[in-house]
Amino acid sequence: MKGQPRLEQIVAFLKGHNLVTVDQLVNALDASPATIRRDLIKLDEQGVINRSHGGVALNRFIPSQPTTNEKQLRNQAEKRAIAQQALSLIKPGDSVVLDAGTTMLELARQLTHLPLRVITVDLHIALFLSEFKQIEVTVAGGRIDDSSQSCIGDHSLRLLHAVWPDIAFVSCNSWSTEKGITTPTEEKATLKQALLANARRRVLLADSSKYGAYSLYCVEPLTRLTDVITDSRAPAELTQQLADSAVTLHLT
Repeated sequence: MKGQPRLEQIVAFLKGHNLVTVDQLVNALDASPATIRRDLIKLDEQGVINRSHGGVALNRFIPSQPTTNEKQLRNQAEKRAIAQQALSLIKPGDSVVLDAGTTMLELARQLTHLPLRVITVDLHIALFLSEFKQIEVTVAGGRIDDSSQSCIGDHSLRLLHAVWPDIAFVSCNSWSTEKGITTPTEEKATLKQALLANARRRVLLADSSKYGAYSLYCVEPLTRLTDVITDSRAPAELTQQLADSAVTLHLT
């Protein structure tokens, strides 16, 4: 980072870390704490960073939903490991709700040996699992979201509110201990809330690259879940802040 203006050095350092402290920046940039704090105030005023009691992070606002094609090649190893951990929570005969997304599709690929009842909003998952006779598949139905090829709208909400599954798996593109699970649209937030509402066990599947990002609409605080499954690169603050809650954190 030598030769860069100090503000650029701070931003470059933050790009490689989910959350950092003033002390970490002092050591990385060889600057005084007072200097770093003044620089952080400037970056905060410019909207470049978010400051919280846990430290400093880049402002990672996600204004729109990425498409399935955009997501499918990202963090594939992490998604497989997260799906394997999620599989360990499922028992033969369970009723399972699967959200849309590439991590959910990976989980669907790994559970085909189990006799299950699966309800999903994802068309890719529904078509894939329909090939396996021991799995009873129900699609939530309704209007199709063209970015994710998944069901949205009132028809889906009615079905999700009418079932009491053993376990519901929810996905997201942005999450944090401060803001919880977030999504770019009110319609998606409402759908994910319904997906989780009646489940005995409520599980977030999300890799650490999405941690610290946020969108406009809140789905649920993390503390309303029973389990969070992510990879081992998740920041230490996640472990610390969930330690006092009833949420079980699984690191792959």
